[in-house]
Amino acid sequence: MNKPVSFIENGQLRIPAATELGFDPAEMRRKYDFERDRRLREEGAAQYQDIEDDLHHYNDDPHITAPVERAPVTETIEVAILGGGFGGMLMAARLHEAGIRDFRIIERAGDFGGTWYWNRYPGAQCDVESYIYLPLLDETGYMPSLKYSFQPEILEHAQRIGNHFDLYSRAFFQTQVRELRWNDAAAHWKVTTDRGDVFHARQVVISSGSLNRPKLPGIPGIRDFKGHTFHTSRWDYAYTGGSSTGNLDKLRDKRVGIIGTGATAIQAIPHLGASAARLYVFQRTPSSVDERRNRPTDPEWFKSLKKGWQQERNDNFTKLLVGAAVEEDLVNDGWTELFKSLGELLDGSGASNLTDAELKLLGEIVDYQHDNRVRGRCDDIVKDAATAQALKHWYRPWCKRPCFNDEYLPTFNRPTVTLVDTSGKGVERLTEKGVVVDGVEYELDCLIFATGFEVSRATYTHQAELEIIGRNDVTLGEYWKNGMRTYHGLMSHGFPNLHHMGFTQTGYTPNFTYQLDKQAQHLAKVFADLKARCHVAIEPTLTAEEDYLALVMAPNAMTDYLASCTPGYYNAEGSAKANNDGFLQGHYPEGGLRFYEMLAEWRAKGDYAGLVIR
Repeated sequence: MNKPVSFIENGQLRIPAATELGFDPAEMRRKYDFERDRRLREEGAAQYQDIEDDLHHYNDDPHITAPVERAPVTETIEVAILGGGFGGMLMAARLHEAGIRDFRIIERAGDFGGTWYWNRYPGAQCDVESYIYLPLLDETGYMPSLKYSFQPEILEHAQRIGNHFDLYSRAFFQTQVRELRWNDAAAHWKVTTDRGDVFHARQVVISSGSLNRPKLPGIPGIRDFKGHTFHTSRWDYAYTGGSSTGNLDKLRDKRVGIIGTGATAIQAIPHLGASAARLYVFQRTPSSVDERRNRPTDPEWFKSLKKGWQQERNDNFTKLLVGAAVEEDLVNDGWTELFKSLGELLDGSGASNLTDAELKLLGEIVDYQHDNRVRGRCDDIVKDAATAQALKHWYRPWCKRPCFNDEYLPTFNRPTVTLVDTSGKGVERLTEKGVVVDGVEYELDCLIFATGFEVSRATYTHQAELEIIGRNDVTLGEYWKNGMRTYHGLMSHGFPNLHHMGFTQTGYTPNFTYQLDKQAQHLAKVFADLKARCHVAIEPTLTAEEDYLALVMAPNAMTDYLASCTPGYYNAEGSAKANNDGFLQGHYPEGGLRFYEMLAEWRAKGDYAGLVIR
């Protein structure tokens, strides 16, 4: 642990000596740069391949046991919602509350849940506390059993929301939208599906999400392996045995390999390590793995909560993560810890005299202190020194989604578990028998891909597997060919009454459901107001869209931060340019809390500035 040191004296920045800090910041920066540079690949995000043609089975739904048989439906409706995850459900719930009941939810999966419908791998768990992550707790009266809920409880809560708001009667499952086509004369969207359905919808909300379509690495020989394979988002319990709680009994005599050591793998690997005869973990870049410290919910505490408690708790969390002052950290976990460290250091210290460059340097040093503590856990827990060293991350805390898990590191003390570190290069190739790294072949019976989802596509058309055709037959793919173009992150010029729920070009916070709920509340109020005024179509002007793009795409502190990061989907595998690529680039510069305040102020004025209203 680093001893507390003084950074600011009489309002001036003082950089302590390396002996006082316990490390040399310049040397640490060089180490981070070295680790980043050796992971950069010329092809960037193109290193991953589409799951098309003979690989499409990686995208199949393993959870449908009884396909729904029904006749095609033709309807005229007020709102079509594409996606039955928490975003689509929140949109439906907020429409329900606003008095708009004439909507349909169209979802390719067999039930509600979105990411939590697909992700059923052993150990799957939310990494944001359940009291703010599980939406609509106030409305449904549900008390999560743990501070951090596991997948079965999260999926069950999605179903609870579906029942509470009568969403099942307005949902079409096992149905894929194939085309959205704008009818300018009638001012509505024609929505067609793979079931032959035709919906004429006044408004369309796309909430198909970015965490549903698996991606695979472009490893040579990926089609050659003759053993069993699957992706973690389509876990094959028929092969592994067990359930989401573990006990993968069918792996007792199996040699298993897993490619990837990100947020999913961190949760699944302990269960694989406990069950498989042999487990090989193939690592390109280690994750930052801090303590989880999960605990049961105190029923008496939950009973004491007053109406509006969840919104208050979410706002508190969001304020902390943008550096705003709060009287109390209500969530008090690993997410808020780092931001509090910097805030407490600056509070009352005369830090207002510091320049932006000095604040940036101070933030960097605080990050290094945090990283040293997390890396120290590897030495404290993992017995083999070489393995412990290989498990250490060398990048700043927000370069990748930080992980929190108490079982992952101890798994590498098992004699049957081997970490195969690829020194940042990734797996060399696959053969019929297994995986090759540095010329060594690791023979396997089963290979699992924990390689994440497609989150860096420029448009919805590939992820959502549909075509979107706006005014004058312009497709969204064409319009966004050089990057996403929106007004408020929600609408695009030339595509009236089409609304995108998501993260890019909006106000980012790590709690995705908070963002989605704020967007759903906003859109529901806009739709209700437009309907009351008898308006039939809205879309942003080209000027408003361009002005907004200039705002969210302008270089900022996050631009520099991500440029120094190790490759990952946050920064488009290290190839992000001009702040217009990567999952975390192109966001409202004042942060998530201020973004949704801005939307409320914009809405309250009543003139819908920046939109053309018909």
